[in-house]
Amino acid sequence: MEKLTAVWNRITGILDPTGDWVALLVIRLLMAYEFGRAGFMKLNGNNWFGNVKENFPFPFNVVPVDISWFLATWFEILGAFGILFGLFTRFWAFSLIVLSIVAIFGVHWPDEWSSLAELWKGYAITDKGFGNYRVPLLFIAMLIPLVFIGAGKLSVDHFLNRQLNKR
Repeated sequence: MEKLTAVWNRITGILDPTGDWVALLVIRLLMAYEFGRAGFMKLNGNNWFGNVKENFPFPFNVVPVDISWFLATWFEILGAFGILFGLFTRFWAFSLIVLSIVAIFGVHWPDEWSSLAELWKGYAITDKGFGNYRVPLLFIAMLIPLVFIGAGKLSVDHFLNRQLNKR
């Protein structure tokens, strides 16, 4: 048992410090790609928010659709770059969580549901009449560690924090 514990300690002794550099980077790369892609699609596409504005939660449902479209587009693009480089990561991650919640209510939530079992059918990639909130919900789950932990050691935030703490 002592040998097993020693092997385990050796493995975790290698993984723990490596995880400080790599684990959150993987999440950041994936989130930067997904939100950047969505933002650039909006930048090059037509504003369809007018079709779903009534589904947005307050106060987003009272903002003019052109302003909502502009804000969503640029929060996705700038947030993608911020998360990619790990610059103001907590701010961007929190902002993209809010944007994802609005997207769930505005686009991905089912129009009607009468039971939790029926609502659970919306936890899907494709909308078959029950919504399709799975992807934005998974995005929220991946953004939460970035809000609470930050970007990790391989980030501009970490570098700036080290520089500021030297003074």
